[in-house]
Amino acid sequence: MDLQIAPFLSAVVANQASDLHLKAGSPPKIRISGSLLPLEVEPLTAERVWEIVRETMTPDVEERFTAINEADYALSVPGTGRFRVNAFRARGSVACVLRLVGDEPLTLTDLGLPDVLRRLALEPRGLVLVTGPTGSGKTTTLAAMVDAVNEARPVHVLTIEDPIEVMHRDKVASINQRELGMDTAGWAPALRAAMRQDPDVILIGEMRDADTVKAALSAAETGHFVMSTLHTTDAAETVNRIIDFFPPHEQKQVRLSLAAALKGIVCQRLLPKSDGAGRACALEIAINTPRLQEAIADPDRTEQIPDIVAAGAYSGMQTFDQNLLQLVLDGTVEISDAALAASNSHDFSVMLKRAGLDPTLIDAAIAV
Repeated sequence: MDLQIAPFLSAVVANQASDLHLKAGSPPKIRISGSLLPLEVEPLTAERVWEIVRETMTPDVEERFTAINEADYALSVPGTGRFRVNAFRARGSVACVLRLVGDEPLTLTDLGLPDVLRRLALEPRGLVLVTGPTGSGKTTTLAAMVDAVNEARPVHVLTIEDPIEVMHRDKVASINQRELGMDTAGWAPALRAAMRQDPDVILIGEMRDADTVKAALSAAETGHFVMSTLHTTDAAETVNRIIDFFPPHEQKQVRLSLAAALKGIVCQRLLPKSDGAGRACALEIAINTPRLQEAIADPDRTEQIPDIVAAGAYSGMQTFDQNLLQLVLDGTVEISDAALAASNSHDFSVMLKRAGLDPTLIDAAIAV
């Protein structure tokens, strides 16, 4: 049976959009290069939205949605693509956001990501975190890192995801992907069971609470390589967020565990390309050198993390502002867009001027 949503999903693919939004009282909208734009169709009624969304659900997903008014799941449409779906209620009506994800993972080379990410992906043990706001490309980057492992290491990769987004087929590695709600009841039982499934590499879709963090750190400390995500903006906030998951009396031990297990933090932000052809990915990369280890372990030195990252180019580190400067100098992004994404717009303007750009042009662009 043809899905009513199929033409809207085809429009996502045809326009190289990332997301489809459905809500009562509005036409479907698609996100292109960060902006939500309406499709040229009539506004959807609340009944029509529910009819469309219900078609995409399996009976167990519909049951879960009916019980708690929201559900995460995946949708594959032959000939169109695979989508991550979040259905929810807003002001009593059903709404839905679908994100296009790849049937096959893109490689780190395809994404134009620096080689330090490949080095991190091929670590034999420890913890690597990919962070950023929703829609910053964390899933795409993690999938590319898993693919790098799959191409190079004869290991068992176990993923725990909500839902499974990018499908991996075995290459050199053996990969088992588990989906919450379908293959396991929740994060906690899946992580407990993982230790009996002989994994070498564990991907945890998101570290959501203290129990998930504790399980990830324990696995990393016992010889496994663990990758996961957090919704944090930079390396310093990532460290602080992990520590803040725990009560004060546990934080000292968590700091020591994190300092020992962490291999690196990759933080992402997306911004429009200057030629209008998609979006560029700006990265902050923190590698856990001895200096960074000390800053993580000692709460009085954690505030030094941005300076340590800024001075760590030899180890492959860079701050957002350093990467944004390079993207401006390369002509990849406009000064005004880079300034909006910068961690500190004033310091960023100083960096631009020191790089030899016209101060008048810089001031005018940042004032916009």
